Amino acid sequence: MRSRLRRFALVGLIATVLDGGILLIGSEQVGSGELWAANTLALAVASIFAYVANRSFTFRGEPNARWVGQPGLFFATATLAGAIDTAVLLITFSLLDLIVLSKVLAIAVAAVLRWGVYRWILFGVVRREMGSKVDRPSAPGLYRLTVVLPAYNEADRIADSISALKEALEPHVGAEELQILVVDDGSSDDTVHIAERAGADVLVQEENRGKGAAVRAGMIAASGRTTVFTDADLAYPPSLVLEFMHTVEDGWDVVVGSRRHEDTTTLVKARWFRELGGRFVNWLTHLVLLGHFRDTQCGIKGFRGDIGRVIFERCRIDGFAFDVEVFLIAEQDHLSLTEVPVSVENRKGSTVRLLQDTVKFFGDLVKLRRAVGWGWYRPNAAQLSVLNARAVPSSGSLSSAPVTR
Repeated sequence: MRSRLRRFALVGLIATVLDGGILLIGSEQVGSGELWAANTLALAVASIFAYVANRSFTFRGEPNARWVGQPGLFFATATLAGAIDTAVLLITFSLLDLIVLSKVLAIAVAAVLRWGVYRWILFGVVRREMGSKVDRPSAPGLYRLTVVLPAYNEADRIADSISALKEALEPHVGAEELQILVVDDGSSDDTVHIAERAGADVLVQEENRGKGAAVRAGMIAASGRTTVFTDADLAYPPSLVLEFMHTVEDGWDVVVGSRRHEDTTTLVKARWFRELGGRFVNWLTHLVLLGHFRDTQCGIKGFRGDIGRVIFERCRIDGFAFDVEVFLIAEQDHLSLTEVPVSVENRKGSTVRLLQDTVKFFGDLVKLRRAVGWGWYRPNAAQLSVLNARAVPSSGSLSSAPVTR
């Protein structure tokens, strides 16, 4: 990542020198009355250089740098930013009569605008890509549905949660087609034995590593053709798990709950500071994700079993930021994803520590950005074969771009 950042910074520096240098030379040739023409030429040369250099040098061989493959998007944004650059330059120069200072201010304003506009456009591009289902064959698996419950010191309610899931799901799925997998995250109470007696499969982690680690272990071990993870306290009703299963079976790779969806029902609201903290955390995810998702941290998500496995095999975050990691990999792999409304009843006894977990969350986001640059989330050969084998519909034509390493 550092080498790529250095290359990107070098290209940006050269483009800026070209922009400023051509403007200074041009302004001496045409005079202040034709300053706009000199600036237009300078911007055009700098933009073309930046695009060509970044495509062939900075992001060479990087399949997930989407703008590299979309010159129209790049130059449309550059044109808009260039118009603002020229306007700021002319206005500032008319007031100060200092061309260097005027150009510095123009570059700064245009850079902020370029970043904002490009991100806004790219949000739409990514959401459209992920909003198209792919015609895939049935996923492999021993069960029709696996429900993964990460649990930490849940002895008081894990049996009731397992019973409620069975009661809601078995009439529709069948007892022999349902796997309930409890992942004990180093509990100090009797969660493991109570869950086993209640009829769940139990996976034990010897030490408390965090929700992300527990969900990851469960999703990799799951044997369902559809896999849904949800909170052990069943803040989301068991009937919602059934809806997620049907949505996955309808052709979606990933189904995520959204508490910000207009049709979401909140039965018991969270305290105001948790609600505010949740919104701030979701805003932070925009530093990492391109898709502008409304609620990355919703505690219920569903996956095709094989797709979920190849996602979580690459996950590394043990804490609450693992959800963002899942979205990031889904974006990178061009998976289909849909958001659905949920019913949520916020429970007492949460293990979330708002301030401490928010600070750790931000640190994990920084790790995510570094991990992307290091290529940690690129699929290996086996994962790639799963992803690309699922990308060819029965018609024989590709309905989504194949994933590359």
